[in-house]
Formats: sequence, C-alpha cells, structure tokens
Amino acid sequence: MGNCKKGFRLGLSKYSVVISRKARKQIKSIPKKYQLRIMGAIDLLSNNPLPPKAIKLSGRDGYRIRIGEYRIIYTFNAKQLMILVINIANRSDAYKI
Repeated sequence: MGNCKKGFRLGLSKYSVVISRKARKQIKSIPKKYQLRIMGAIDLLSNNPLPPKAIKLSGRDGYRIRIGEYRIIYTFNAKQLMILVINIANRSDAYKI
C-alpha cells in the first residue's frame, strides 16, 4: 500500500459518483468547514449508497443525507452502479425543485 498514489482506489468503491453541475456550484458557496464533511460523505456513498442515516424522500425519487445544517440530495441506480448527487444546500433550500 505504500506505493499507492493519492486518489488511487484499489477497487474498493463499488459505485461511481456523479455530481451535477448545480451541486458542484453549490459546494463552492458552502463554508469550508462543511465542504470537507460533505465531500467525505459523498465519497462514502461510493461504497454504500444507503448508509444508515439516509432517508428516502417522500413525493419524489431520491434520498437525503444530513450534514449539519446542509442536505445532500441524491439518487442511485443499482443496475448501473451509479450515484447522482442532485443538490447540496442548506436545509431551508435543499428540497426545492
């Protein structure tokens, strides 16, 4: 393991994660303190798309994860092994379509 380059994965992540353009822009506007936690949570999704604290959204497709006062809204396709992060926003704005 000492020869692994930074960012190299040993096939441990099962799902590929795609972050929408909107979500990427939203991450940049979030304080750094939360950015690191959010990116860590998104990275963990690649191994488990339904962590214990993920909640299914009612009234629309998708799930949410709570990171402090922020929410990560995402969907996943188990057949294609892909997770799509749709929205990352403060809880007051996260559920607006």
